[in-house]
Amino acid sequence: MSSSPSASSSGSLPDGFPNGPKGKKPPMPWFGVDIGGTLAKLVYYEPNDINPSDNDPDVEPDVLETIQHYLKSNTAYGDTGVRDVHLEIPNVTILGHTGSLHFIRFPTYEMETFLHLVKEKKLSSLAEVIHATGGGAYKFEKDFFNIVNMKLQKHDELNCLIQGIHFIDRLLPNECYYWSHPDPRNSEGSIKKPYDFRDPYPYLVVNIGSGVSILAVHSQTNFQRVSGTSLGGGTFLGLCCLLTGCETFEEAIDMAAQGDNTNVDKLVRDIYGGDYNRFGLPGSTVASSFGFMHRKEKREEASKADLARATLVTITNNIGSLAMMTAMNLKLTRVVFVGNFLRVNPIAMKLLAYAMEYWSGGKLKALFLEHEGYFGAVGAFLQLMGYSHDDETTHIISSPHKEQNGMQDTENGDSTASH
Repeated sequence: MSSSPSASSSGSLPDGFPNGPKGKKPPMPWFGVDIGGTLAKLVYYEPNDINPSDNDPDVEPDVLETIQHYLKSNTAYGDTGVRDVHLEIPNVTILGHTGSLHFIRFPTYEMETFLHLVKEKKLSSLAEVIHATGGGAYKFEKDFFNIVNMKLQKHDELNCLIQGIHFIDRLLPNECYYWSHPDPRNSEGSIKKPYDFRDPYPYLVVNIGSGVSILAVHSQTNFQRVSGTSLGGGTFLGLCCLLTGCETFEEAIDMAAQGDNTNVDKLVRDIYGGDYNRFGLPGSTVASSFGFMHRKEKREEASKADLARATLVTITNNIGSLAMMTAMNLKLTRVVFVGNFLRVNPIAMKLLAYAMEYWSGGKLKALFLEHEGYFGAVGAFLQLMGYSHDDETTHIISSPHKEQNGMQDTENGDSTASH
């Protein structure tokens, strides 16, 4: 079961984008940016070949090739920028070019460092305008102009999110998946399986970034924000840093993976001595997050890893409860979880999958996407290419591998393809 989406991926965009600038291709490089509260995400298109007509005539011809070589030959940029190689999508045809989509991220607090790197590599000489989304597109607008003399063309982040989800799903046959037999107490028993997302409407999107936004999606152009919470990925990381002294999200997740939240949380069995059968509450259910921490001896016994695990369980359970209540209130059965909180975070994914399935009596299915937190940046990239969510022509890519890779319709959207 491969986690890489790049092995057999291909798709294409038509040569005529209805909203392109006077029918002309934008000058290269082609990329879109999503500047969030914690992470900035960049999607970059690397063509296999570059024609002289693709360059701005006022730019030195070798500058673009130098920048492309720098981006492709490195997986780290500066001290904190990372290219997620496993998410690369090759063989994507866009406006007469065939190439690869690359996915790059760096902490938002390093924005000034990133901009100085852009200036050093002369990227600012290739583009005067960057298509961007996210709150940081407003916050850092002056920095982009003052440091690298670039303007930001800002786009609505929810529009970009939804367009990005459906664009990537049409490119990749196994982008969407779920966890079969999810059980946080038996992680090895959970099996990752592909989900056929060709006819998803209506569904709920739970976007877990620094905070959480929940959207009801009825079509590619009909969606609205219906709920949310300030307790998201930023809360998890902030509390972990306070409680354990960790410095990064990866460190917090690694620590949580080694911990036991039952040394911190008070469970149903700690109160009732076992299950609470009258209301269908298993003894293993968390009754009070951090419920043991008022006792000195429990605080002394709890390790930093236990505290990290309890923090992860607390935030995830809160998100899961809100998502489930929203879905049931709107009578939606599919709940798609996205956002960088899920990156390198199988614990949270399996907790969410278990909560959706168990507490809904099997009526709700938790779905996940391989490219997690990059959909906003993909949506901004699409805006650069002239695509608009208002277009009547919404099927802008072809993905023949949907059929070639064994995706089959079934009653519940399951597939027999390996992932």
